[in-house]
Amino acid sequence: MLQPSLIKNDKKAKTFIWIISLVVFCAVAFLAKFKLPVSPGFNVHIFAQLNAIINSAVAILLVAGLIAVKNRNFLLHKKIMLAAIILSVLFLISYICHHLLAGDTKFGDTNHDGILSEDEKMAAGNLRIFYYIILITHIPLAAIILPFVLFTAYRSLIGEYEQHKKLARITWPVWLYVALTGVIVYLIINPYYS
Repeated sequence: MLQPSLIKNDKKAKTFIWIISLVVFCAVAFLAKFKLPVSPGFNVHIFAQLNAIINSAVAILLVAGLIAVKNRNFLLHKKIMLAAIILSVLFLISYICHHLLAGDTKFGDTNHDGILSEDEKMAAGNLRIFYYIILITHIPLAAIILPFVLFTAYRSLIGEYEQHKKLARITWPVWLYVALTGVIVYLIINPYYS
């Protein structure tokens, strides 16, 4: 096992983790409904593509991290998981940029008028139902995963590996699901970006 990287201080850690999680949640919830009235001079959906790439990389890192820990390569596991956390921070920045600059995209809105007509709904077909099922699971899990990731990382960094392992059994599959469904959501809605 690795030596702890942080000194244990549960009270400060809990406060920090909950504040960060709440600020991020509120920022994403607020900014999702807000669009900046600017034209940056480039296709703002590049951020959505970047998000899909980052989510793909995070999913790969999560699997690599699992393999590393199963092989008892704890230092490699730590590096991989910290890289996944850093990429997730970059994802969050890119996600906020995309929503601030692009606003909402309605699935099936082929004429990009912001209104989904019956004809557009029919044209989208059953893929629209699949998209919303994925989205309905993706959004709440994405909203709640951050504190789990941070608490899981904290337990490892202070050397409480049994608690880390217990949390990771919940955190890892949810984080992987969020990363993978983020890519699926992008691939499905990408044709409707204006």
